[in-house]
Amino acid sequence: MKAMRFHEYGDPGVLRYEDVDQPVPGAGEVLIRVAATSFNGVDGNIRGGFMQGPIPVTLPHTPGLDVSGTVEALGDGVPTFPVGDQVIGFLAMTGEGASAEYVVAPAEILASAPTSIPLTDAAALPVVGLTAWQALFDHAGLVSGQRVLINGAGGAVGGYAAQLAKRAGAYVIATAGPGSSEGARKAGADEVVDHTTTTVTDAVTEPVDVVLNLAPIQPEQLAALVTLIRPGGVLVNTTVWMPAPSDEERGVRGINLFVRSDAGQLAQLVTLVDSGELRVDVARQVPLADLPAVHAQAATGDLHGKVVIVA
Repeated sequence: MKAMRFHEYGDPGVLRYEDVDQPVPGAGEVLIRVAATSFNGVDGNIRGGFMQGPIPVTLPHTPGLDVSGTVEALGDGVPTFPVGDQVIGFLAMTGEGASAEYVVAPAEILASAPTSIPLTDAAALPVVGLTAWQALFDHAGLVSGQRVLINGAGGAVGGYAAQLAKRAGAYVIATAGPGSSEGARKAGADEVVDHTTTTVTDAVTEPVDVVLNLAPIQPEQLAALVTLIRPGGVLVNTTVWMPAPSDEERGVRGINLFVRSDAGQLAQLVTLVDSGELRVDVARQVPLADLPAVHAQAATGDLHGKVVIVA
């Protein structure tokens, strides 16, 4: 089969489109014929060698944390997904990814794919959808009537977070650039702050219950967001290389989010997609052979929107 792999850490040029042996599912595993994966920022950081501590991978390594595809074969003890079922999942960060024609995955991490959107588009859901869900509900404990600030709402996680927060009954304030402001409004934001013309601390005049930081901002900017949070509130930070600040005197907690695979939560997201309550946005689809170009665009900051990689 064909796969995209890197044999050493480095720039996007280390990615090689090559022939590899098709994997065989072991006990509790499923062989998936890949329809698509997607690009996530962490893919570039792993390839560049910047995540060797928290995410050690074995070289050569196949990237691609998201997977959508069709069950091709089952290992022992997998009654859950019959051959031919369409599934999605968030693969282990330290394992082999889905930038290949086939991938093996533990059955326990998989959920049935949405039926209301193309299977290739479904690859845009797992990692970013779970990040938004876990940030808002697992860590922030968001409930109806609260005010939430999503800093960096123009990206894929921000789009899901705005939709989920609005559906939960929250008042949503989003920061976004000129090119993504309209998308934030469509996702459900009640207010949109253009971070290119206004500082968020000046724009947000009433306290919020939750801040979700998705933007690679400076430490002093992250600390300033804490001042916007009411006593007892929460800041959830996804830029894990920069610890989330807190304010113990006011009971404001700072939480660093490291997303995890969760098939149950993923199934809930799929249900929302199929009921029309959650929109999956895909900017474009790219053939697997062109994945190095996507990594290169991301490295220069020219990658916009969620890109799906079709096997």
